[in-house]
Amino acid sequence: MSAILIYDAQNAEYLLQPLGYVILTALLLALLACIFLFAGKQNSKRLEAKELVFCAMAIALSTATSFIKFAKLPYGGSATLFSMLFVSLTGYFYGPKTGLTAGVSYGILQLIIDPYIYAPLQVLFDYPLAFGALGLSGFFHNRKHGLVTGYAIGVIGRYLFHVISGYVFFAAYAPEGMNPLIYTLGYNLTYILPELIITAVLLSLPAVKKAIGQVKRQAN
Repeated sequence: MSAILIYDAQNAEYLLQPLGYVILTALLLALLACIFLFAGKQNSKRLEAKELVFCAMAIALSTATSFIKFAKLPYGGSATLFSMLFVSLTGYFYGPKTGLTAGVSYGILQLIIDPYIYAPLQVLFDYPLAFGALGLSGFFHNRKHGLVTGYAIGVIGRYLFHVISGYVFFAAYAPEGMNPLIYTLGYNLTYILPELIITAVLLSLPAVKKAIGQVKRQAN
């Protein structure tokens, strides 16, 4: 374990070691290859390449906007400039397989860029599973109002994984006398809810819906 993670007693967290970064990068590349394979099973080579490019662009945009933070909480979590939207669009464009895979890929990239590792198992809930849940938007990609509904479901999925992580691993940080579950529900809501509401309002605008619809047609 020390070759991948090392415990920092002063800050009570684990730090990734070079081998850990190599493993995560290899896993990220493997997941991107999975997107390519998903596309290749049913589509032409041209669409296959286009799907991979669109997913890579969405992950890149989500990563870039994740650095624009309006609020950052001490134990992880921040309200950003629409960073969850771009990854959720991969599901809306291509369905759940691609959306979930792109979401997990984005979660691993977030772990590489800005890791907060309190416990090894906590990483699973706060990164691959939480961000992977944004791909749940794919289950609504052909439904009426699927854009807003899919995005909301994806964000709620991410929220629930963070809540589980907070309750299991961070209960000790709850203020004295407060129920740890209530604490983690509120803690994660403070940064998830504002971004969810603002983005949902944006997606409800006719001009934005039309623009994303045009991008979806081009993507397919």
